[in-house]
Amino acid sequence: MFPPNSAPTVLLASLVCYLFLKRFEPTDVPLLVGLLVVPPLIVSFLRGDSLDLLFGPLLRSWSLYCSGLLFSILTYRISPLHPLSKYPGPMTCKISKLWLTFVVSRGKLHVYVKGLHDKYGPIVRIGPNELSINEVSLVPSILGVKGMPKGPLWDGRRISGKKGPGSKEAVRGNLIGARDLKLHSEARKAWNKAFVPAAIKGYEPILIRRVTQLVESLGAQKSRSVDLSRWFSFFSFGGGFELMRDGDKDGLWHKMERGLYFPALAQQIPWCISFLLYFPMVGQEMKALGKFAMDQAKRRLNEGSIHDDLFYYLIDDKRVDAEPYPFPLVVSNSVLAIVAGSDTSATVLANTFFLLLSHRESYERLKLELDEAFPRAVKEPTDPALLSSQPYLNAVIKESLRLFPPVATSLQRAPSLRTGDKVLGEGFIIPEGTAVVVPPYTMHRDPRYFSPSPEKYIPERWLGGDDDTGTEFIVNKDAFIPFSTGPANCVGKNLGLLEIRMVVAYMIQAFELQFADGYDEERWEDELKDYLLMQKGSLPVVVTSRAA
Repeated sequence: MFPPNSAPTVLLASLVCYLFLKRFEPTDVPLLVGLLVVPPLIVSFLRGDSLDLLFGPLLRSWSLYCSGLLFSILTYRISPLHPLSKYPGPMTCKISKLWLTFVVSRGKLHVYVKGLHDKYGPIVRIGPNELSINEVSLVPSILGVKGMPKGPLWDGRRISGKKGPGSKEAVRGNLIGARDLKLHSEARKAWNKAFVPAAIKGYEPILIRRVTQLVESLGAQKSRSVDLSRWFSFFSFGGGFELMRDGDKDGLWHKMERGLYFPALAQQIPWCISFLLYFPMVGQEMKALGKFAMDQAKRRLNEGSIHDDLFYYLIDDKRVDAEPYPFPLVVSNSVLAIVAGSDTSATVLANTFFLLLSHRESYERLKLELDEAFPRAVKEPTDPALLSSQPYLNAVIKESLRLFPPVATSLQRAPSLRTGDKVLGEGFIIPEGTAVVVPPYTMHRDPRYFSPSPEKYIPERWLGGDDDTGTEFIVNKDAFIPFSTGPANCVGKNLGLLEIRMVVAYMIQAFELQFADGYDEERWEDELKDYLLMQKGSLPVVVTSRAA
């Protein structure tokens, strides 16, 4: 038993520790360990416990201390005193982000968050200090020009260590992870140069060559069943690698996909990142991805720029008078180019063809449109302007992006540190320290913004007016955010759309496609995983060359 007054002293110490943690939110590992160990140790010494009998009293003091600390945290989070107490949400989410971490581990965060909005409404508390907002009128003040910077989830994704992509130099200039609006604007400059119309025009010969290679490689399969999902992955993985020719003999694509899993967990509990870096076996796949990007960056820097590809602009060879970019930043941008540039395109293409093949009437209508615009054996579908003007092609792609946006959930923002509360819309206040998520998957399937049948694949909704049956469609284009929106939107959107249009048109022109015998179409959505970026399963398809 505790001596008189010792238990209150321990509990008082735990309360003081909680108030300190709540006020300063330290992440330094030695400090946190000290806060958990030193106070109960001091209490034991003040009680006069003898050194030879210290372990037992110390263990009891520490147990009571941790219990008091945990009780203080949980009580505040579910009490009316918490600034987010008025927002509905599951008790498990209000108490801790560990529950959402478990949901993420199963790959179904997008489905879970949508279910919460269906149950609780447009604003849901999904963490102790986090809201999910499915309200289009608030999107401009969250993601727009006058919105907020990136949220704390990006701190949790820096698990590649203190060198390379995880270093301070890389973080300061990293486009996707920069949490300071000024730093993000500076980091965006190099990427903007890479995606101006003149630069995109320069990429077209490379793109046409790779699309042609994809079609020729699939045509060589002799009407056999192929995993179209995997082929799209091989196609989109550029950087001088010939996965379409050689296959993934070095496991590059597997390395990239596995490298995204652990950061998806860590982003839910970013405070843990300082601890995780002390364990060399944690996040090995992500670290391997970082090493891979580092090797490619070294190779390109040594070789120089043979032609003006994306990497040319990211290292900015024309910077004569300026300091060269820090190497860790070059590596960080390489990771972003590899992952965001290849994984998203491959996933969108696979989703698009899954939906087309499971809705044959859309497939046939698209084929008619493309055959008219690009007569077979006469004109290849390489003209960007003509591709962008095909109404049904663009409707098909938009409907695929609506149902399966590449970033399904984690568009997170938060008020800048030490700037106070943030006012959204008309009087809607976000307290400092609160993260806000805008979930595209949920917004795209909201009947207020897309109706009728927001869960169904209906490309005709994008053509304007009524369809052949007289159905009047509601399409709120402000709620369509597959590439995000505002200053931090997808910088490669225009090139990505050109790539998707060209691949779809080439494939439809060259082949007759159908699911392999026995394929269960319900598997596709079951195998889609939300790890910040959507990851896909296999798509077995029989590819047959169209008759001349």
